[in-house]
Amino acid sequence: MKFGPDNNSHEERCPQGHSSAATIATIEAAISADRDIDSSAIEVRMLGPVVLLEGYITKPADREKAISLAAMIVGEENVHDRMLSRFPTQ
Repeated sequence: MKFGPDNNSHEERCPQGHSSAATIATIEAAISADRDIDSSAIEVRMLGPVVLLEGYITKPADREKAISLAAMIVGEENVHDRMLSRFPTQ
């Protein structure tokens, strides 16, 4: 899979040599393992070296925690937040 104007895949750009699928699985596992985050509606995708966090969050703190966990794996500059807020009515 190729992205961007220079057509380099994540595997070609990443010095560790792991695949996009491995990166996605690692981030999904980290988010799912955090018991404070409702991760049921959060999706992780990659576009080149950039991780896209998409879907819905149910608490404001979930956004910061999910971004922080993804940033620990790929770096803050490689995380793009596209999550929408869906807060329960009280």
